[in-house]
Amino acid sequence: MPSQAVAAIIAIELPHGQWQDAITVLLQNVSTNNANLKIASLQTIGYVCESIDPEILVTQSNPILTAVIQGANSDEPSQEVRFAAITALFNSLEFVRQNFENEGERNVIMQTVCEATQSPEPTVQVAAYECLVRIMQLYYDKMSFYMEKALLGLTVTGMKHAEEKIALQAIEFWSTLCDEELELQLEEEEAQELGHQLNRQSYQFAKSSLGLVMPTLLFLLTRQDEDADEDEWNVSMAAATCLSLLAQTVGNDIVSFVIPFVEQHIRNPDWHYREAAIMAFGSILDGPDANVLNPLVTQALPVLIEMVKDQVVQVKDTAAWTLGRVCDLLMECIQLGVHLHSLVSALVAGLEDNARIVSNCCWAIMNITEQLGSNSADTYPLSDYFEGIITALMRITESNVNENKSRTSAYETMATLASTGPKDTVPTIGKLGVAILDRLDTTIANASQVVGTDDRVALGELQSNLLNVLTNVTRTLGHQVSEISDRMMTTVLQLLTTSSKQAAVSEDAFLLVGALITALEGEFSRYLESFAPFLYNALQNYEEYQLCSISVGLIGDICRGLGQDAAPYCDQFMTILLHNLESDALSRDVKPGILSCFGDIALAIGGSFESYLEVSFRVLMSACALSANTQANDDDTIDYLNQLRAGIFEAFVGIIQGLKSDNKAQLVLSQAQGLLGFMSIVFNDQTKSDEVTKTMIGLLGDLADAFPNGEIRDYLRADWIQELIKYGRTGPRGSSIREHTRWAREMIKRASS
Repeated sequence: MPSQAVAAIIAIELPHGQWQDAITVLLQNVSTNNANLKIASLQTIGYVCESIDPEILVTQSNPILTAVIQGANSDEPSQEVRFAAITALFNSLEFVRQNFENEGERNVIMQTVCEATQSPEPTVQVAAYECLVRIMQLYYDKMSFYMEKALLGLTVTGMKHAEEKIALQAIEFWSTLCDEELELQLEEEEAQELGHQLNRQSYQFAKSSLGLVMPTLLFLLTRQDEDADEDEWNVSMAAATCLSLLAQTVGNDIVSFVIPFVEQHIRNPDWHYREAAIMAFGSILDGPDANVLNPLVTQALPVLIEMVKDQVVQVKDTAAWTLGRVCDLLMECIQLGVHLHSLVSALVAGLEDNARIVSNCCWAIMNITEQLGSNSADTYPLSDYFEGIITALMRITESNVNENKSRTSAYETMATLASTGPKDTVPTIGKLGVAILDRLDTTIANASQVVGTDDRVALGELQSNLLNVLTNVTRTLGHQVSEISDRMMTTVLQLLTTSSKQAAVSEDAFLLVGALITALEGEFSRYLESFAPFLYNALQNYEEYQLCSISVGLIGDICRGLGQDAAPYCDQFMTILLHNLESDALSRDVKPGILSCFGDIALAIGGSFESYLEVSFRVLMSACALSANTQANDDDTIDYLNQLRAGIFEAFVGIIQGLKSDNKAQLVLSQAQGLLGFMSIVFNDQTKSDEVTKTMIGLLGDLADAFPNGEIRDYLRADWIQELIKYGRTGPRGSSIREHTRWAREMIKRASS
């Protein structure tokens, strides 16, 4: 479109001080009587506002707003002009903040948008409701007057509109309103925890409007489209999402509106009402207090279980989803002696049903085993059903069909069962491992027959699913996996050879290797020579940085598992890791893990790490300087700096402990002053994470333990160290930070006496 082309040029030139009169010319065009010129100019203004930094247009916000409001006014005879103007207004809402602060100007904007919701042209109405959604998001604090005078009635009416696009935007208004009030609730909780006063107020629009909003939303739940694709957004889906957000926002107050609707329609002969009743019930399970919901859920469970066998797919699907929500949020409501048998039976039967139902039944089973299971327990309530569930899941995954991700869901369920199964399920988990390994071998044998891109993607997804199951099987079996580890590593090496271009498969294969190293420890050494070339290649694969990051973690696993037996590989490890740190081509997110890996290597080879000390200290001190001199201006930078600091501290912890084990701790003494100086900077940084604080306390203890004879006495007497120890002692009773602090305090006391 010409408007987009012109807007793109303006968006490029204005930030560089060029074409300064472009907006002025466009605004003059809006004042003409030429409707087509008006439309094109308003569209161009809208595109510019959408694509350019709002700060660049702030000085022109008044004339832009005037022109847009003029075009959107109800007196404008052309609805096309109104649509273009309302769209431009939507795109300019962020940089007219100053105008919204002025009550008179705000009233004009709100009146114009509200009048546009009554336009005879549906596209204008949709655009106007989109504006209201955005206004609520940006200017919630200014909306009290308008909610009372217009917005409540307009949006409730809009939700009932026969035109779906209008109804969807009106519903979205209430979902957005709930998002804002939920955010305010979180801010209020955080302020109370910190002892601060929140400078914003929640007007509790959602709570005060339930009487008008709820009847409409509940009715909209019955407007399902049985022919619609599951992923196609429609009014009933939007209403269910809004209902869920309302439940989280208003809590217990929503129950009295929903339960009568559920009781009235749960047995309705019309499936639309049956499904709507179940959806309404499932949507309010997160928000109200558990003691309010418990008796209702207990009463509803037998009906919900029965509904999984309904004649209508949509009803069965929603019933399975609701059971999954119950198992996720309110497991305590399920009386195991009363409900578990019928619940599991219904879910397993559902695994043989429509693909949509399979996915929700899988989710429910995962929630049950996650809530009830533990590898350390001898048994659990699902033990009697465990083998039957696995058998059913294996049966439905024999097919190559993955409709609605049902096969993926089934494999995820197997993986979850394997990771949570108690000791009496280990034999079944072992058999599962062998069966999954058989399937993985089959995929490798058949890989040469796969030619199309879609087929290759499907094969890669299947192999990832199988690898994830094997990883969890390995973690649960522990050393018992040695019975099949030779075959498992043979398969992994074949897979890495054939799937070198599929990074996701390689990542999952490496995670399986990590689980094997942890399970086998030193016994893994017999596989390392064959595996090392794949590891080296992955470490140098900068484009697939996630694979590179996993590979760095594998070095740590190898060092922890093999100890001194890892020494022959450490020269190559250190060479590659140091090269990675120096590379600008590698994502910075991988580099903190590399620093931490130095500590793993030092712990494994002890005094032999001396040969790497000089370069390691140089790199670590460079990282300290980078961290100290980087301004934390945004959340991403704060997260990265915390990762970097944790990596630095973990490296020093490993180096100190490793050298101390061979009586070479004195080699670190030259770094103590610089390291403690950096730690004092981190201590005074308010953005440091709890993990960084805990690691720093542990490192202080290691330093004190390494130099018990007063070598760093003066440094340890610094005020900031005493304040840090005092802070650590205030951690929750039994917490790891408190345990770290107790030990560190004793070491510091001894070393500074």
